[in-house]
Amino acid sequence: MRIEVLKSKIHRVRITEANLHYIGSISIDENLMDAANLIEHEKVTVLNIDNGERLDTYVIKGTRGSGMICMNGPAARRVTVGDTVIVISYASMEFEEAKTFKPFIIFPKEDNSL
Repeated sequence: MRIEVLKSKIHRVRITEANLHYIGSISIDENLMDAANLIEHEKVTVLNIDNGERLDTYVIKGTRGSGMICMNGPAARRVTVGDTVIVISYASMEFEEAKTFKPFIIFPKEDNSL
């Protein structure tokens, strides 16, 4: 049996940009991606703490060291610059493997740095 488990979590980062006229996705500072074990084009769920929105999208690389968290495309309408969000991804694995798997969870500072 395979189950879905938490793989990666960026807990409480601030939206720095919202770009409505981009084709889609969320741009994340590469330092944050590396620390959370996220790769480009990986599916993520974004939870907006400020307004309760929850949406699925995919990750694209943001400028390394910039603290960038930019919601792109139509999802840009579901955030406001300055909103606090949680970014999570899941992995499918065998039940026994899931029992010992340790997710990558990071807690960035208020300026989105590590």
